[in-house]
Amino acid sequence: MVVAHHPSSRQEKLRDIELPIIDFMAERSQVSKLIVKASENLGFFKVINHGVPQHVIKAMEDESYVFFSKPASQKQRAGPANPYGYGCKNIGFNGDYGEVEYLLLHTNPLSISQTSNCTISNDDPTLFRCAVNGYVAAVRELACEILELMAEGLGVPDPETSVLSNFLRDSDSDSLLRLNHYPPLQLVNNGIGFGEHTDPQILTILRSNDVPGLQISTQDGFWVPVSPHPSTAFCVNVGDALQALTNGRFLSVRHRAMVNSCRRRMSMAYFGAPAPNARIACPPELLSPHKPNLYRPFTWDEYKKATYSRKLGDTRLHFFRVQSDHDDLTE
Repeated sequence: MVVAHHPSSRQEKLRDIELPIIDFMAERSQVSKLIVKASENLGFFKVINHGVPQHVIKAMEDESYVFFSKPASQKQRAGPANPYGYGCKNIGFNGDYGEVEYLLLHTNPLSISQTSNCTISNDDPTLFRCAVNGYVAAVRELACEILELMAEGLGVPDPETSVLSNFLRDSDSDSLLRLNHYPPLQLVNNGIGFGEHTDPQILTILRSNDVPGLQISTQDGFWVPVSPHPSTAFCVNVGDALQALTNGRFLSVRHRAMVNSCRRRMSMAYFGAPAPNARIACPPELLSPHKPNLYRPFTWDEYKKATYSRKLGDTRLHFFRVQSDHDDLTE
């Protein structure tokens, strides 16, 4: 269980640890082993030579900068985030607050098209729509490749190695893209941009500019600042659903975004999620005879409702543990 420390309650404990950097150009079985090891130990890692074209990344970054540079009155035309759309400082529905503005998009092409037509981008909404569709397609393919490498590393035989990636390839996948902008706060030291939390989905693929801010919480209670380098890397982290799908073998750990720079930070997070009615249960191929099921089966829609009903930093997955004292999701 990851121990999280609140900045306001005690002296911060920071540790300087570099996340594993996994080169996709290496031999496939070695890449698979490294991904599994990182997912078990830290729940976070970086990937390079990942195959996502630089022009696709740049197009999405350019459109994000264009949007966040617009006057507040224009950005607000894409909001409020309910849950999709533009949000500023208020995160979700339960009183969470951070020094961030964001645009949350469902990755369904129809939803992207509708958002693009809200004049949130350039005068030509086609530019925004094409940038988002191109970026989503590329990072979804990367996420699926990582999930298949995970399955291989966990010993799943062919042709069942798509047992995890099939969740994201489903045409009804509930995957999201969130564009985050953290304006510079010159009078604030170590301000909270986006508070500590775990990601509820299966897998997150994060891209940020060269401004630091991301921190992860280790199992021994230290906060680890994550360097934004190498600049060509994506940061990847395990979500709650993947922790359940691997019967607790992979770790979904708390992380947060800090604002402590005179420069603005911008990040783009793809959250790979199942379809609403998808059943989240550890596949038989991943179960060990020596370790019983830690979590009862649940649908993604069930888990998403539990997520939205609680504050950002609340722990959610333990409500779905087998023989848990916290089975009542209305608590």
